[in-house]
Amino acid sequence: MKKILLAVALLSPLTKTSVFAQADYQADSVFIRKIFNTALSEGKSYEMLKTLTQDVGPRLSGSAGAAKAVEYTRDVMKQLQFDNVFLQNVMVPHWVRGAKEQGAIVIGKQKISVPIAALGGSVATAKEGLKARVIEVKTFQELRDLGTEKVKGKIVFFNRPMDPTRLNTFEAYGGAVDQRGAGPSEASKMGAVGCIVRSMTTRLDDIPHTGSMRYASGAPIIPAAAISTNAAELLSKTLKEKPETEFYFKQNCETLPDAPSHNVIGELKGVKTPAEYMVVGGHLDSWDFAQGAHDDGSGCVQSIEAVRLLKVLGYKPNNTLRAVMYINEENGLKGGIAYADSAKSKNEKHVAAIESDRGGFTPLGFGIVGTPAQKAKIMGWQKLFSAYGIHELGVGGGGADIGPLGPQGTVLLGLIPDSQRYFDYHHASNDSFDKVSKRELELGAASMAAMLYLLDKYGVN
Repeated sequence: MKKILLAVALLSPLTKTSVFAQADYQADSVFIRKIFNTALSEGKSYEMLKTLTQDVGPRLSGSAGAAKAVEYTRDVMKQLQFDNVFLQNVMVPHWVRGAKEQGAIVIGKQKISVPIAALGGSVATAKEGLKARVIEVKTFQELRDLGTEKVKGKIVFFNRPMDPTRLNTFEAYGGAVDQRGAGPSEASKMGAVGCIVRSMTTRLDDIPHTGSMRYASGAPIIPAAAISTNAAELLSKTLKEKPETEFYFKQNCETLPDAPSHNVIGELKGVKTPAEYMVVGGHLDSWDFAQGAHDDGSGCVQSIEAVRLLKVLGYKPNNTLRAVMYINEENGLKGGIAYADSAKSKNEKHVAAIESDRGGFTPLGFGIVGTPAQKAKIMGWQKLFSAYGIHELGVGGGGADIGPLGPQGTVLLGLIPDSQRYFDYHHASNDSFDKVSKRELELGAASMAAMLYLLDKYGVN
């Protein structure tokens, strides 16, 4: 009998823990179901995105559109009666595209017009444009191997496609985007007078995809543009048949002095540790010829919606929850840096941050950046997400705008949606509201709200 009583006594704590764990799971499961039900039946993210993309429109840093977007998202969070809504001052780059670019493949007296778009940060061509013979390469090493004698005075054409065999299209993008970011300077070092780059997309179409580029210190500055993938295929084929082919392009872009702008921040105050923060965010700026629906209007409205969902469901957070609309992710990251610098100077403790900047597609998981123990804890919530098709917890990173918080000890999470269609629209004029599914967008917002709820309730340690 004593042995039996001892065994019962030894088992009781485990049984009690198991019962409490089960009770917590049931309560969390019920609340997360309420989050998803509310998002899918009474969600606000889609109508917010419609206004941001169609009424506000393109919003490159420093533009009137960006200023209008700041005002709109601030007003939305005030109307939703967040506890506190404020702006954070940020100085941002101010690059303007100017008149629409012109591009053409020139074969003797024949000119074949092709779609191009100046790369963000590029200089203009001369007023009459630039025409020169073309050198096609796929890698920087191939360019260097040609030597300056073969490259000098020519336009370098970088034509390395995104790898179509990569199931994760962000990996394919990562394997190709260096030619856009650094290609112009690599070309100029070899004596090139201009640079054109194949658009960063796996799709063959006539839509050029822009994006940021950076001039290297000490390298000559030359104009650079993206060429559509169909045009890239045509130019490559023509060069093989007629090596004397030339390319003509004209662009009118310029960089103006830095301009004042703002991050937009809305809060739901914590009741236990209000001086500790948890963030959900996206970037407010988009490229100048795009509505920026997937990149990153979706992330902005999902972040606002994640906080709104917890508020309307009556959740009282332990920590202060913030929805942050970062400015200037596309061509400078000034908003993310300014936010982290402000947090450090004010000695604000940011426990965790979630970013959505991969489009408004069906959510599949969250990437996590933290210690092994922190990752293990968050991955332990997998069962609560599985019912909603979210099976990927752990693999991947956080995001560009929340990245500067990492050195301050903040756990970083990035929403991971299905990536197969993202680069059809990324940095292109077809990134418009009609390309976003209402249901997919709402599922992403609900996923962020559920993760924010668990992070706030249980912490990261």
